[in-house]
Amino acid sequence: MKRKAWKEWTNTLKENTYALYLVSRDPRVSPAAKIVIGAVVAYALSPIDLIPDFIPIIGYLDDLLILSLGIWIAIRLVPQDVWRECRESARQRISELPENRWAAVAIVTIWILALLGLTLWIVSFTNNTW
Repeated sequence: MKRKAWKEWTNTLKENTYALYLVSRDPRVSPAAKIVIGAVVAYALSPIDLIPDFIPIIGYLDDLLILSLGIWIAIRLVPQDVWRECRESARQRISELPENRWAAVAIVTIWILALLGLTLWIVSFTNNTW
């Protein structure tokens, strides 16, 4: 993929992710769609991936596939007029988004606590002690 095409694709992905956030706050959207949207946005914002990005090619490929598929499913669950409104609003407001380091810290903390809880559950389930 050429550099310009890659940059356009990532900008579109960023716009779609923000548009999904806006859609999730719209009362015309079903609860099922909001759950799917929440999962997609959480994965997009999460610094932790299923396959770490430092693994060549495959590390980024999982993001491309999971986010693209998740966005596609979420868009299909949203009324098209709502999607168009939110997409246009996202295009206009995307440049105004500040970086939020506290949100990143909160997401990393949640992932660490979830992994710790899962580890403790597995250890207690298998009756192993450290």
